[in-house]
Amino acid sequence: MTSTRAPLGGSVTIGDIEVGRLGYGAMRLCGAGIWDAPADPDAALAVLRAAVAHGVTFVDTADSYGPDVSERQIREALHPYEGLLVATKGGLVRTGPDQWHPVGRPEYLRQCVEMSLRRLGVDRIDLWQLHRIDPQVPVEESLGVVREMQDEGKIRHVGLSQVTVAELTRARRVVDIVSVQNLYNLGDRRSEDVVDHCTREGIAFIPWYPVAAGDLARPGGVLDVLVKETGHTAAQLALAWLLRRSPVIAPIPGTSSLAHLAENVAAASIDLDDEVFAALSAAAAR
Repeated sequence: MTSTRAPLGGSVTIGDIEVGRLGYGAMRLCGAGIWDAPADPDAALAVLRAAVAHGVTFVDTADSYGPDVSERQIREALHPYEGLLVATKGGLVRTGPDQWHPVGRPEYLRQCVEMSLRRLGVDRIDLWQLHRIDPQVPVEESLGVVREMQDEGKIRHVGLSQVTVAELTRARRVVDIVSVQNLYNLGDRRSEDVVDHCTREGIAFIPWYPVAAGDLARPGGVLDVLVKETGHTAAQLALAWLLRRSPVIAPIPGTSSLAHLAENVAAASIDLDDEVFAALSAAAAR
């Protein structure tokens, strides 16, 4: 599935793979608590196919979504992934709805990769990300086995999720890191220093939960006012702000709704003027 249109939001290079900057995060296509299958499996497959039809070329998932559910959905809907970068993550175990626990033991991470290869139906994962650093396991041990699997040809590129600049720097001594996936949006900018570091280093920054805006979206708040002035939705302005914030940012908004998917995709064509960008940036920094 290839698109002849311009890449959504421009393009970003993840390792040596160029994709549109506005991707799709598949977490919300599972059941409540990101546990088990969704109530309407066919609708979930339709959203995945519609994302690609809209021009999305970067789809992000994880073995813990379901668990296992999301990767199987992606294979059923999108395999053989022509023109697509399908990224996945490993390193969390699930003990029930909304329960997530990091496990960074090398033997477990090897199992994560081997099972993701099987579920996605590929011989190599183009972008595999450590979902969380396990505080009980030195990151050198966790990433050492990931580097081994990269050398074996099972992983093309390696990324991290929810890390500090110091953790990223330490990890890069073990293996080349091409992406970082942290919580970051208009209303939560605690990873500001990580964004700046990735921008300087040319590392793709993949913000999760990208459309959240917190108090900025309250009635009469800055975002609420700008929605009325510009005619764009709050989600669209939040995504457009991210796309302008740094050229290495690649948001992955997720949804199980075809209407919301179309709304999010439309954000890629919004060119925020200096005044609107400055107003959102200043409000978010307070």
